[in-house]
This record gives sequence, C-alpha cells and structure tokens, in this order.
Amino acid sequence: MSTCHGNSTLCEALEQEVPTKNIQTRRQAKERPDWRTNIRISCVRQGAFGNMMEQRRSDVFSTNKHPLLVSFLLLFYVNSINIVFSGELEPETYNQYYNYDELTDRLRSLALKHSNIANLMSIGKSVEDRELWVMRITTDPGADLPGKPKFKYVGNMHGDETVSRQVLVYLVEFLLEKYGEDPRVTELIDSTDIYIMPSMNPDGFERSEEGDCTGRDEGRSNAKHYDLNRFFPDQFEEIHVNAEDIPEATSVMRWIVENKFVLSGNLHGGTVVASYPYDDSAAHVPEGSYSSSPDDALFRHLARVYAENNPVMKTGQPKCTGNENESFQDGITNGAKWYDVAGGMQDFNYLKGNCLEITMELSCCKYPPHSQLREEWDNNREALLAYMEQIHIGVRGYVRALNEAPIADAVIMVGSINHNVTTSRFGDYYRLLLPGTYTITNEASPTSPSIPEFQTDTSHSPAEEKPESKVPVQPEDFRHHHNSDMELFLQRFSSEYSSITRLYSIGKSVHGRLLRVMEISNNPGVHELGEPEFKYIGNMHGNEVVGRELLLNLIEYLCRNYGNDPEVTQLVNTTRIHIMPSMNPDGYDVNNYDLNRNFPDRFNLTTDPRQPETIAVMKWAKNYSFVLSANLHGGSLVVNYPFDDNLENIVRYSKSADDAVFKMVALAYSQENSQMHDGYPCKEMSPYPDYFADGITNGAAWYNVHGGMQDWNYLNTNCFEVTVEVGCYKYPPAADLPKYWKQNRKSLLQFIHQVHRGVKGMVIDGEDGSGIPNATITVAEIDHPVTTTVLGEYWRLLTPGKYSLTASAQGYSPSSNLITVFEERVEIVNFTLTRIHTNGQTTEDTSPALDPNVKEFQRLIKQLSVESGLDKLIKDTPTQSSFRYQQYSEVSEYLRGLTLNFPDITSLRSLGQSVEVRNIWALEISNNPKVQEPSEPKIRFAAGIHGNAPVGTELLLEFAASLCINYGKNAAITTLINETRIVIVPSINPDGRELAVDRDCTSTVGMTNVHGKDLDTDFFGNASQHASEPQPETRAVMDLIQERGFTLSVSLDGGSLLVTYPYDKPVQTVENDDTLRYLATVYANHHPTMHLGNTGCPNSDQTNVPGGVLRAAIRRSHMGSMKDFSLDFGHCPEITVYTSCCLFPPPEMLPILWEENRKALLSMLVEVHKGVRGVVKDKNGKPIVGAIIVLNGGVRVFTGEGGYFHALLAPGLHNIEAVADGYQQQSHKVSVSPFEAASSIIIEFDMENEIFGLPRELVVASAAAAMTALVVTACIIWCVCSAKSNRQKDGFHRLRQHRDDYDDEIRLMSMGSKKSLLNHEFQDESESVKSTNVKIWEALTHFVDFAGVKSTKVKIWEALTHFLDFAGVKSTKVKIWKALTHFLDFAGVKSSEVQIWEALTHFLDFAGVKSTKVQIWEALTPFVGFAGMKSTKVKIINFAFQK
Repeated sequence: MSTCHGNSTLCEALEQEVPTKNIQTRRQAKERPDWRTNIRISCVRQGAFGNMMEQRRSDVFSTNKHPLLVSFLLLFYVNSINIVFSGELEPETYNQYYNYDELTDRLRSLALKHSNIANLMSIGKSVEDRELWVMRITTDPGADLPGKPKFKYVGNMHGDETVSRQVLVYLVEFLLEKYGEDPRVTELIDSTDIYIMPSMNPDGFERSEEGDCTGRDEGRSNAKHYDLNRFFPDQFEEIHVNAEDIPEATSVMRWIVENKFVLSGNLHGGTVVASYPYDDSAAHVPEGSYSSSPDDALFRHLARVYAENNPVMKTGQPKCTGNENESFQDGITNGAKWYDVAGGMQDFNYLKGNCLEITMELSCCKYPPHSQLREEWDNNREALLAYMEQIHIGVRGYVRALNEAPIADAVIMVGSINHNVTTSRFGDYYRLLLPGTYTITNEASPTSPSIPEFQTDTSHSPAEEKPESKVPVQPEDFRHHHNSDMELFLQRFSSEYSSITRLYSIGKSVHGRLLRVMEISNNPGVHELGEPEFKYIGNMHGNEVVGRELLLNLIEYLCRNYGNDPEVTQLVNTTRIHIMPSMNPDGYDVNNYDLNRNFPDRFNLTTDPRQPETIAVMKWAKNYSFVLSANLHGGSLVVNYPFDDNLENIVRYSKSADDAVFKMVALAYSQENSQMHDGYPCKEMSPYPDYFADGITNGAAWYNVHGGMQDWNYLNTNCFEVTVEVGCYKYPPAADLPKYWKQNRKSLLQFIHQVHRGVKGMVIDGEDGSGIPNATITVAEIDHPVTTTVLGEYWRLLTPGKYSLTASAQGYSPSSNLITVFEERVEIVNFTLTRIHTNGQTTEDTSPALDPNVKEFQRLIKQLSVESGLDKLIKDTPTQSSFRYQQYSEVSEYLRGLTLNFPDITSLRSLGQSVEVRNIWALEISNNPKVQEPSEPKIRFAAGIHGNAPVGTELLLEFAASLCINYGKNAAITTLINETRIVIVPSINPDGRELAVDRDCTSTVGMTNVHGKDLDTDFFGNASQHASEPQPETRAVMDLIQERGFTLSVSLDGGSLLVTYPYDKPVQTVENDDTLRYLATVYANHHPTMHLGNTGCPNSDQTNVPGGVLRAAIRRSHMGSMKDFSLDFGHCPEITVYTSCCLFPPPEMLPILWEENRKALLSMLVEVHKGVRGVVKDKNGKPIVGAIIVLNGGVRVFTGEGGYFHALLAPGLHNIEAVADGYQQQSHKVSVSPFEAASSIIIEFDMENEIFGLPRELVVASAAAAMTALVVTACIIWCVCSAKSNRQKDGFHRLRQHRDDYDDEIRLMSMGSKKSLLNHEFQDESESVKSTNVKIWEALTHFVDFAGVKSTKVKIWEALTHFLDFAGVKSTKVKIWKALTHFLDFAGVKSSEVQIWEALTHFLDFAGVKSTKVQIWEALTPFVGFAGMKSTKVKIINFAFQK
C-alpha cells in the first residue's frame, strides 16, 4: 500500500475515525474492508489539498477537541472521491501490459466508476508487500447475502504467465461495462457472486520480461523462489513450507476456505488446454497416469465447456513451438495424466474448499508480445463467460432447522458420488451435477436436528432428488440366454448404462465366439489408483448354466440399482468389477475339452493341448491386477478353495499357504446362502452322501483336479480364486432360475466385499516419489508373496490379526512394518524404499552426446517400461500398412524408399552379396546415421537367416517404416531414435527367400542358401566349420557383428512360438545365463500369448515352454549359430524370436503377427537402454580405450572409443571390476532395475605407483638405462649370428612353409572359450616346441628392425602378464611361442603368414599402447625371466636358441 504524501497525520486520523463513525458493526467492517482502502485513495490523490491542510495540522490536530472539524474534513474527502474520478477511464487498447501500479490504478478506477456492482478488495500481500487485488462483481457488492453461488477466477499464479493477468482485467471491464446493456452479462451478474483476481503473483510479474515464451524461474516463482502451485496441502504427500515464505498462497488458502466458492478457474500459460483434477496420484507417476476424482465426469464436462468455446483449445492441437506434436483429445486433459503436480491449487479447492476448479492454459507463449493481447482476449472471451455460467447447473437448496434457522456446515451427500459439499452460514448449498437422477441427503450436527429442503433450479439442470432409501430393483426376466441372446443382453446394458459399464472381449472360443466381459465401475475403462480389481467367471463347463444366468442377473442388478441402493453404489464406486458370464460358449452347445483340467498345474501333469479359451483367460488374468475371483460351477452346493490337487492324486486335504484367507472368503459366500451353509447339499438328490462343514471344502479333500483354474490363479498371479458350486442341477428348468437368484444374490454381493479386506497400499521410491513396479510384499510366516502393479500398488488379503509385512524390490533396501488387520475393512499401509546406489561415483549422464535433459529421458524409459507405457505408445502411433510378402527386388525398393523419404534419420548400405549376387542390406535408423556416436547403445534386428521363414522380414520392414513415419510426430519414438542406433538387416538369406514355397507351413525349401548350407550353422563360433570358408552371406553378417559396439541383437525366425537365448552349442554352464534369459523373457512378456508358454504348434516337441523362453540348445543343439558367434566374438547378447508356428503363413496373417510382435519389438528398443553404462577415464579426464569391464567376475566387455562401455544385465545388484594396464583396479556395485534406464557410472583410474614393489620413477629410469645397453648388445649378437649360421633366414619364411599346420592350430584354438583353451595350452610344461614354430629370436629381431626403436615407452612385461592372467594361466613357466600364437587368433589374424611384428602391434594396441615405435627389447628382457630364465638380464639370443 502506498503511503500518504504530505498528509500522513490526516490520513491516520481518518483511518481511525472512519471505522467508528461510518461503519456500524465490526462484522460490517470485516465484510467491507474496501472502505478504508477507498479513504486512503483519497488521501493519496488529494495531495495538494493535503499540503494545504498540513499548514494547519498543529492547530487542528494538536488535541482531540475538534470532532466537528474532523467530521467536516471527512465529509469533504469522501465527497472529493467523486470529483477526482468523475472523468472517463482511458479506453482499453488491448495492446499493453499493466504493471503493478497501473493495474492498481485501473482496478480502483473501475471499482469507483461502477460502485453499484463492483467492490475492490485485497485478500493479502505478496512477499514484496504488493496487494493481492480481487474485484468482486455482483449486485450489492458490499454485502454477503444468501442465494448467489460464488465464482472466482485467479490469474498470473506464475508471474511469467501473463496472458491470464491481462485477460482477467479485460473480463472485469467487459462485465462492468456491459451490465445493463447485454442481457447475458446482466443475468450473470444478477445471479452470481463473482470474484476475479488478475494477479496472484505480482512480484513474479515484475521480474518477468515481455517476449519470453518459455519463462524463467525467477519470474515463475514468488520473491522467495517458491512455485505457488506446488505448496498447497496435498492428499498424497506432505508439503513442507513455512507460511511466511508463501504469503500469496497462504492468503488464497484462507480466502478459499472462508468463502465456500462453488466453481473456479485458474488461468495459466505455456500451452492451450483445460486441465482438471486430480493433478497428482499416490504413485506420482511423472506422466500418463490418469488420477480421477469422484466428480471426474463433471470435471470433464466443465473442461470441455471452456475448450469448446476457445477456437484454438477445441482443436486439441496447440502446435506450440518446440512441442508441435503435443495433442489433447477435445482440448482437455486429466492433470496427473498430463504430468504429475503435487501441491496444486485446483486439487486443494476440490478437497478442502467446497469448490470445483480447473486449470486453463491460455497460450503457447507465456509472455507474448503485447501486440498479441487482442487475439488472446478474442480467443478466450466466450470461453470465460460460458464457463462462468456452469455454476448454475446441478442442484441447490437450503438446510434449515425445525425452527427455520439456517444450519451452517451441514454436509450434502450425493448417493453415487463420494464427494460432499457443505452449507454456508446461511444454510444454502450448491452442488454441481450433470443431468441425471440422484439421491441427495444431508447430515447436520447431532445437536441440530434438521430436515432437507430442496430448491432445485430445474431451468438449469434436470437433477432430481429421490428418497434416501429405496427397495433394490430385482432382475425382471429370468430365462436361459443362449449365445446370441446373451450377446444382445450384454450390448443392451452396456448401451443403457454406459456411464458405469464397458463391454469388451478377451479372445475367442474354438468356434470363434467372443469371450465377453462386462466391466462395471464408476470410471469404466480406467484403473483408478488404489481400487482393487475383481472378477466373476461363469459357465466354464458349458453344461453348467446356472452360474451363467446368475452373472447376467448380477449385471442387471448392479446397473439398475447404482445410485439408488447404497450397497451397490458403494461397491461400484470402490471396486472395478469384471464379469464373464460364459467362459465356454461353445460348450454351452457341445462340450469337448474340460477347461478346468487345461491350465498348467504345479506338478506338470496336464497333457491336453492348451485351448484358446484357457489361453485367453490366462492372458486376461495377467493383464489385470485382480485381487479376488470366483468361478461359478454347478452340480453341488459348496465353495471349494485351493489346493485342488496333490502329487499323489489321492483325496486328502491339500493346504495352501493362505488356507485361513481362503476359508474366510469362502465362508463369506456360504454364510449368505442358508442352504449352502447348512452343509448338506442336494438332499433331494438321494442318495448324495457329501457333507461340507459350513458349506465350504478344500478342493483336494473333495476330489483331485489337476490343471484347475483356481490353483493356477493363486500360483501365477496375485489373485485369490475359489470355485462356487451354485446349484445341485447343472441345467435346471428356466422356471427355477428366480429361486437360484434369491439364494445367491446376497452371497454374490458379500463376496465382492471381501476384496476390501486385509491390507493394501503403495510401495514408493523414496528418491522420486513414484510407485515401484513389481516390488514384492511378503508376510512373515505365510509363504506366498504378492507383487505390486506397474503403478506400485498392492493388495494383500489377510484374516484379522497382527502381521509383519516386508516390501522389497530389486535395487532397493527392504522395509518392514508391523500391522494389525481388523474385521470388515482394509488397512492402508504404504512403504517407502531407499535405492541402493553404486559405491563409486555416480552421475546422471556421462555423455555429452545425450539429450541434456537426462531426467526426462530416464522418465521416458521408466514410463515405457511399465505395461501401460508401451500400450499408450502403440495407441498413439497407429499403422495403416497393407501387408503382403515382398520379393527381393521389392524389399530393395522399399528400403531405398525409406532412405529417400527420411534421409535425415536413415542410411542404407550393403554388407555383402549372396551367392547369387543379391545384396544383404543393412538399414541404420538414428538421428545422425552417418556419424559414429559411441555413447549411444546400438541394437541390431535381423531376419531371414532361413529363407523359408519370411515373416521376420516383413515385420522388420514394417517396424522400420513405423519408426521413420512417427519420427518428429511422436515424442517417445523421436526420443528413442535420437538416443539409439538401430540397425535392421531384414533378409540375411535373400537367395533362399526367392526359393521358398508360398504359404507352406512346413516346407524346408529355401531354408538354406543356394549352396545348400544352413547359414545358422555357418558362423565359426565353434569347431563345426573349421575346415571350410564361410558362405558369403555368413561372412557379410560376421563382419557386421565384429564391428563391435552392439549392445543387443534380436533375430526373427519361424516355426514355433517362443524365444531362445544362447547357446545353441552344447555347453555346461553359461556365465551370464540370468541376463540372457531375462532379455528373452522381456520379449516374451510383451507378446500377447508367447509368455503363456503354450506354443500350440503341431509336430512340436516343445508344446509347453514355461514363460515362452528356452535355452537354444535345449530346443535344437547345433554348432555355428549366429547368436553364439554374436556373443563370443561380438560380445553382444542375441536372442532368437520364433514368431509363428507356420514357417510361411498366408499374407492375411501378417497384420495379426505384426500386432502380436510390435509391442515386443518396441520393448527391445527400451531394454537396450538399461543395464549399466559409463565411461572409463584416467585422472586427467582422458578416456581409456580397451579397458576391461568384468561383470560379476565372469563376463567381460571392453571400452570403446571415448572410453564408453554399456552392458545389459538382469535386474539386481551386480559387481563391476574395471581393469586397465598400468592402472589400479576399480570395483563398483551397481543396481539394475527392470524399469529404469541404465545405471551410469564414471570410472576414474589412478596410475599404479609401484612396479615390482619399487617406486615407478626408479624402475622407469633404471630400465631406460639398462635397455639402451641391451639394444646395442643385441645388434652386435645379430651380426655375429648372421655370419655363422643359416639361422639368419627370416622366421616368417618358415611360417609360410608350414601354413597348413599353423592354420589348423589357429582354428582349433577358436573352438571354445579363450580361458579354457589357454589353460590347456600351457598345462604341459615339458612339451617340446615343434619345428613349425618359428624361432622367436628371428621374429623379434625382425620386429625390432622394423620398429626402428629409439626410445622406451612401455613395458610389455606388464601387458603380457595381464594377458596371461586374463587367459587363466596360473604358471609363470609358459612357452611364449604358443601364447603369442594363441594371441594371433584372439586378435583376429586370419593368415598363418602374418608377421609377428603385426601380431605384437595388435597386442600393444590391445594393451593400451598407441605407438609401434617402442623398444621391444626392454619389454622382452623381463619376459624372458617370466618364461623360466634365472636372470632378467640374460641375453635374448640364448633364450631363443635354447628353445
């Protein structure tokens, strides 16, 4: 507030006198704070008159004896207000921003000009002492009267989002100027109490700059750098902030709570969309997680009203610069689904303030040029008015006592909506509702008896009130519904009750009938956080029809009674109920396989082929987070619970770990059915000897069933299922159906209630607050864990009692809680877990090539790693291809077309040519395909190694096109391509493809290349091909693999439905078996049926493969496979995906196969970014190339260009050792999560300070002097020896003489692992050196001659020692010749006529030495001693000749 100038004493006197002389009561003073404000205005404005009066202030105000004079002056000043502001306001130009002073002046002027309907007030002050102005617009603006709902707009909450500030000033002017002229505006002001706050953050606005479209933190936040939209109390987490740091938010909170607003809008900027609650969720998933409120449908309606009246917003395509592809359906979005905001104002309004509020983002640019203001006002004027008018929908009324006294704070409840409002101090209430029929009740204080009095404004809403209680509506039509009749029944109720139902199919029966499921929920189609999923299944046995009819009756009962019956309404509002009336629609007419003997059992005794109905239900059960289920059968009257079988296959009790829980839920059903609970079922069917105590039984105690559905649910999902036998007669007359409904209705409802028992909650990441997927919840002494959903939720059914619960997850420290479970309710227990970090230096990013906003990329990987993430990505990137098989020439044209249409992200090259001279194409897709970026992971997709299985080729072509087409359009695809190097080889065997027999599922024609060679046996990763050269196709792919740098490879084949992982060759153990299996499992789990483990392939030995994953050698052991070569020689794990049972299915199957595999292929693009990655540097920051990264003491990877490395690992905690010659070994522990991007580490090496136990500097200086002398001596010896012996012949000549023997030796050494072969080579120390082995002296002399060495730079001693250690050699007395020979093979040397100096050059490079001009002499001197000589200073020639 500005101070008075020159008349401060007068102002102070007026401020003291006015409240006592002109305001009658303290309540009126509180309600009309603007009086004092207006008086202060006149003090400031009448500075001239004040100066005149200042001359007389000592006479007038020296004492308190002149009340008449004071009154006279007061009257003069009040009247002067009209004089000062009698002139017209400056007309609005819509082309300038008002700063704080200008805004204040304009609002004051408007309030004075329109004082009959306007009142300016301040609800508080900002950090920098600026007033938070609010303009109240209504008739009689100085009084608080009943009968008018209160509406508010708040703008400029973020100081740099300025359009809202100006638009609200324009709205104030528009309303005030149009009142009395425009009927619509007049009606709105007459019937509504309107409050408009143009700027909630005036301090931030003053720091912002015009033209800044993206905003700066200093303008966004308040003067103490707090984002005002993050510090309101939140329902899901505690917000910690001092009130004095956010006075703006504190004032607004107080204002909201005191005024009981009905509807509100919070105006922002940065895009164009209307966002509605909730803004966050308990899991705090960064984006994509819909968090619905009880009034979700109403909020969507309100948001649409605004969006539909904004010409830009209604398109849903704001096209903001830098985010052109962002879209919002209908121009609206759920807040949390867009992005998670904890502590937001709109949620606070809804939860604490009686008020429904949405957030409107008005413009792409936060602070656009002033020239744009007219356009923004035009875009939003109609939307602002239309939204305000929504305050009059729904129902309104009063709550009064019997004596007609108003009751304040009475609770108004709507039967079907779990959100209440309260009355104001006048007893009036306003409940916004959509058109429909509702039960409205109120609850007042017990000391104030009251009756509801409804005064519904039917001109604005058809809402009507009904009595508080009503007899539930029962089903009307009892009959046997045959399949077509049932289908029409389900469609009818889905259509009539679309607000609470969703009809969907989970698959088809053998005869192609849809397996229908009706979902009933207050938000159908959406999993609401914390809401359990429940299912009923009927008619599993086609001739047991009572369960089918009962479930149809239940659907009708729930739909007709929702909103009327409290029990039904509560169940539907708090549970997501799924009802499948018929699992076996074919069996209803004709029964073949028994589906309740068709599920995988715990003893693997089921032998029948898995039926499509079984597979569909298994997939369904794994895709939804079901907690409780019942399977309705017929033929008896009992609830049967697990286990259903035992290994001995005898009748005896088979107890599960949750036996007590199963008894509890079984009793809940039977107790509501008196005939069942009696325990003597089917008395009329004499003789019927069964007796079931309390109407329940353990399955195996009744009779043994292998392959039952209830046991499979319990063992393979988080769902507890029982089997209910609902009637003695399997197919009773239709006339008996009402009796069955009457007996089972209460039981069916009571059983659903059981899903809300035990304990539930969230497992939360303590670092980022998000939910942890796949965390494990264990209960002490109950050996049956449950796991969390993708959002981190869990539900654990338990009987009443005390328990110790532990939550654990890979990469986190576990957490335990002691809890008490009570009857008839669920306890909420959340766990917060702490991440286990690396014990070395961690970093968010080690690569300058990556997107600078690494956290955004990590968030994307986490989002795509959960089931819904990839589903959403696929939904957002539909494909419209017409699938068909393409010949070689068409494939070539297709690939060229991709490069021509997408030249910036594609590069096509030929790896080589086939026997018949067809190119083997490789397409690279990345944001910079012609530049090597070692920091990015590289993934390889290959297909067509067998030409008779062309499905993989077509899938990869479509995959490539889908990626290219969506680049730049879909943010996730764009980011994945920007961060990944994708190499696609669609056809390895193009010749075989040309020969393949069209549509033949079993033909082997085309499987091989034209030489008759199966290319998957032609890669020399084993000994099978050592006698011949590889085929040209094989050679081309081998060269690609040996380029190194690949992190993951996926090969597509046909003839089965599973994924295999290395090795194809017979081996005992595989060091990284867990990682290889995990990668295969990821693919299978993202395939709709593969993970179920049933190949369903005729003439296949692998009919049931657990998880759909198998080690390749178990399927078919053979040598020379591509995946083995990739792992051994490319250091890249490769999996093989068999996409279909048919090798060459008809083309109409291609779209189906694409849909089945698309998600799995995308999952590989996500998976390649996981594991562990990092960079190895020395102390000075120089990258170290060739360093060895040892994973868990076994698998080794090597750093490449820039010192980068990346290795995929199974989730868990891993040990990493980094080794580089001349440096101290480094050890780290890293945690790998299945849902997060790779743990990134920087490994910084220190030089080793000692050599042979002596200081490095001393050893280097001594060695330099000694080696200089030795080089001279060596030259002299060489000359002498050359003159006396023909041993002077070049050793390499002798190598050429024995080429064949030497070549065989190299091949033999390539057969197994390097470690085992070297151990074998050096274990026999006494073995003589054959004549084919060239004398090392001659070779080394040749090397020294060639190198022309002048100085010493490296000690080969350390390098060779390290190499021998790496090879597993334990003895220091080894023959160097064989070590070097083996190294030639290890280094990739193919010819036996190679010069040793080249091999040593290879080795020096391997050891980290960059120059070939080193003094080999110095290095070999200590090595001679290493090889068994007594002195390290012995002459090399003696060593050579002794050998």
